[in-house]
Amino acid sequence: MFERVSKRVFIAVIVMLLFCGVQGCTEPEKSADDSDYTNSIGIEFVKIPAGEFMMGSPSDEGGIANSGKPVHEVTIENSYYLGKYEVSQEQWKSVMGNNPSHFKGDDLPVEYVSWYDAQEFINKLNAMEGTDKYRLPSEAEWEYACRAGTTTRYFFGGDESKLGDYAWYCRNSDEMTHPVGQKKPNSWGLYGMSGNVLEWCQDEWYDNYDGAPSDGSAWEGGNSSRRVIRSGSWNAAPTVCHSAFRFRFAPYTRVHCIGFRLLRSL
Repeated sequence: MFERVSKRVFIAVIVMLLFCGVQGCTEPEKSADDSDYTNSIGIEFVKIPAGEFMMGSPSDEGGIANSGKPVHEVTIENSYYLGKYEVSQEQWKSVMGNNPSHFKGDDLPVEYVSWYDAQEFINKLNAMEGTDKYRLPSEAEWEYACRAGTTTRYFFGGDESKLGDYAWYCRNSDEMTHPVGQKKPNSWGLYGMSGNVLEWCQDEWYDNYDGAPSDGSAWEGGNSSRRVIRSGSWNAAPTVCHSAFRFRFAPYTRVHCIGFRLLRSL
């Protein structure tokens, strides 16, 4: 029977079976043929597959007030590239020509950058490469990539005692940042999603998810004077390092525990 089916159709069927079971599609999985990408200044990107997930923090996860609630379904319709690591100081300097960071080191994540600073970096990088594909991730895109198909408190499970294997946080950081990529990644190959530095997202801040977009886009257009941050950081407690944690700062804020990672559209 197979010899009557074109090679293209056969490959398509095989790909479909990799993602779908008899009862329907399951959580998306990254496969060996998912091509990653490295740009002109050495930023490595991981290809994140399209899919659906439950976004937010169940009641038993704690967090900041009700900001991570209600848990709601989000559909990420298009695949995208997300930075494998936080943007480093070397990468920042290659675009901006300066280094604002408190902790100095080329392979350390850049920090002491505001949301506005990150936007300036993105604009200059887009101009350098003649594209408009670089931007900050929405917090939905960020959480989806962080979870990597998981539903537990942390992307590695619910056991807080394992956090030090995956993140630099208050109990193991010696009160400083560390070179990117030193801890274990999540199952989609992303590093530092639970620690080292907090990360700016594109979204405005809203007190909870009532009325949040369900398509993975950034939540903007309101009258908020603050922007969302995600991830944990070198000075964060374990409750800040879980996958659904979110908080906010004014977009002009510069502190030594906030950096960012880039998204590149396909």
